[in-house]
This record gives sequence, structure tokens and C-alpha cells, in this order.
Amino acid sequence: MNLYEHTIIARQDASPSELKQLTEKYSKLIEKNDGELIKTENWGLLNLSYLIKKNRKGSYIHFKIKGSGKVIDELERNESIDKKLLRYLTVRVKKFDLNTNYFGKMEDNEKKEGLKN
Repeated sequence: MNLYEHTIIARQDASPSELKQLTEKYSKLIEKNDGELIKTENWGLLNLSYLIKKNRKGSYIHFKIKGSGKVIDELERNESIDKKLLRYLTVRVKKFDLNTNYFGKMEDNEKKEGLKN
């Protein structure tokens, strides 16, 4: 089994309920194709570096997936035809970092670091 980090960017005008539906849709797709969803993170609405399909912002959803390449192929095939998504990216990793919250408030991460030392 391979480990993957997969991020999707939804349109900025997507409502919270639509984002929840997208998350559930792709989570079910992962599990249907014999993949295991380790963690899902909603990074929220972030600024894009450049305009993508006339959007300045996008809602980021990040998945940590354990599975075969077949899972990713099916996932990306479905995402390429989804009109609610702007972009998607899959990266194969050696291990997951489940402790760090990269898009949380900086104070929270500093507090955790202080507790470790």
C-alpha cells in the first residue's frame, strides 16, 4: 500500500454544505476503491497565487490516503470532470505527518512545540 497526500481546491463561492458534500463524495470514492482514508483536513478559504478560472480564492480540502494507484486514478478521473473544483494535486509520501496543523493559528503550533521541549 502506498501513502498519498491529496489536495483539492473548490470554487470560492462553494457553500459550507457543498464543501461537506464534496468531502463525503470523495471519501466514499476512496473507500469504494479499496483505499483507506487516514485523515481529512479542511484548510478553509485561502488566496490563490494567480487567477484560476476567474477566481482569486479557493476552498482547500486535504486528504491523507493509504491505497494503491488505482484509487488515485479513479479519484483524479472524477475530479477532472467536477465543475465545482478548480485544481487537484496528489503527492506520494513515505510517511504521514499527523501531528502538525500547517494551516492552524501560529499560537497553537508554538504551544505544542513548547510542550514538547
